[in-house]
Amino acid sequence: MRKMGNAATPTVEITLEDGVYTLKTVTTFKTTEIKFKLGEEFEETTADGRNVKSSIKLEGNKMIHEQKGDKEKNEKDSILTREFTDKEMIMECKVEDIVCKRVYKRQE
Repeated sequence: MRKMGNAATPTVEITLEDGVYTLKTVTTFKTTEIKFKLGEEFEETTADGRNVKSSIKLEGNKMIHEQKGDKEKNEKDSILTREFTDKEMIMECKVEDIVCKRVYKRQE
């Protein structure tokens, strides 16, 4: 499963309509989509099937996405930081002391 994820070339589309953001990630293997309002907690099913409570806020050119796992199931919390530039989006995912980064090139 991890090898398939690393081989995938995802496309991420973020839209805003009437105060509601939609973040859609599409790969050849799976499509995920979340809808949210900034600063409001919402239920999310992650790409790996976990049900988490999430909230997203903007700080400058960064979108900070906090996911809280189910403590009864010993699930860990994670923070996804998406930094936007003119040419790319840099996503960093942190779970405790483990960090990964992925760079998405902007399409015209």
